Order: sequence, then structure tokens, then C-alpha cells
Amino acid sequence: MHSVGRNIRGLMARLGEALFPAVCECCGRSLVEGEKLLCLHCLHGMPRTFFHRETTSELHKRLAAPQLPVERTATMFHYIKESPYAQLIQRAKYNDRPGIARHLGAAFARELQAESFFDGIDMLLPVPIHRRKLLRRGYNQSEEIARGINEVTAIPCGDNLKALPHSTQTRKNAVERVANMEGMIQVSDPAELAGLHVLLIDDVVTTGATLLTTAKAIKQASPLTRISVLTLAASKKV
Repeated sequence: MHSVGRNIRGLMARLGEALFPAVCECCGRSLVEGEKLLCLHCLHGMPRTFFHRETTSELHKRLAAPQLPVERTATMFHYIKESPYAQLIQRAKYNDRPGIARHLGAAFARELQAESFFDGIDMLLPVPIHRRKLLRRGYNQSEEIARGINEVTAIPCGDNLKALPHSTQTRKNAVERVANMEGMIQVSDPAELAGLHVLLIDDVVTTGATLLTTAKAIKQASPLTRISVLTLAASKKV
């Protein structure tokens, strides 16, 4: 049923593309040949982070915890509320636009692949969402990002993580977010991750509570697993 719904949405999206000209998701200008999702002007204006070029990035610092080394970090752009780039995340997450997440994942992967970021990465692990939310939304946006990365790198996507029910992180401060996520991620098969270097994938990081909880769950279940992190966006430090 889940796959049937996805196929229907894909068909409707292709029909919409045929009936209406593609426009830039940021500025609304009609796209020309060779442009996809964003026009060149908006693509060049994206507030990039370049965390992947830093030995210790802001994302490293946000995810710092005892006995939890995060090896590599990558974030495509800064999440600035009300900016058109932040709207990309919102549309991918809440407006039934998984193709946005998949396209950005693939585009970012092409850049990172040229800089050897994926060397030695064995598995892509999207941060999970609870099954009720998955049924309501129809897709996990982090999984869609991973699909885009997989299209470029051929690194397999794992489904070893499970989310338990918890209240939304929206409107919670940093301390409340950590408490809200405590113990909410489980590893289904620790043996499958033993000795692997996994890349945790999420759409946007704010305090880092969700990623930190997920990384802790992996380390507790499989201590020899190495962890790196990739997100599409990162909010300013909170």
C-alpha cells in the first residue's frame, strides 16, 4: 500500500510537470534547460556551510558527547528561518514534496563525492520517524535524502533504526529536546552494523538532540560502528 501511494504521487508529480512549466523553488522564475529545482542565481546564492572541509565543524561541536566520536560532518546550507532556502526543507517535509529532498540529496552527494567525503562509508542510515507519522506523511524525508545520495554513490541505504513514539521537537528548547528524545531510537539488528562506518542522514539539525540520540543508540548497540553525519541544513547555534 505504501509503495502504491508513492507511485500514484510520482505519477501526479510527472503529470504536473508536463502541464505546468518548472519554476525555481526559491524565486519563482521559470527554469531554463539544464536547471532543476533551483535557478543558477538562487543556487549560487545558497548560504553554504562547507562543514565537510573542517576538521572540527560547528556540527561536530553540536554533537560532542563522551565516548561518541563523530568522524565526518557535512551540511549543505544554513537554515535561516523564513528564507526561501528554509522553505525547501519545509516543503520537502510537510507539503508532500519528497522529490525536493531526493534532488538536494543527490546534488549535495555529487559535490561531496568529488571531495572524497564518502570514501570508506559502508552504509547510509536515515534518521527514522515513528510509523504513525510515516503513515500520515507517506514518506520519511531523511530516507528520501538517502535515496538521492544512493543514486549518486551506490552506497546502500540501511533500515536498521526504529523510532519510538515521542512528542514533536518543535517549540522545545535545547534541554527539552534532549530529554524528549532520550531512549526514543532503537537499533533493530546490532550485528548488521558491527565494524561498519555508517553515515547518519537527517534533513535539518537544530540543537542536535535527534542526531545525538540516534548516534548514542548505535554506539550502545554496536560499539565498533563508526559514525559520520550528513544533513541538508543546520540552524544557527542555539
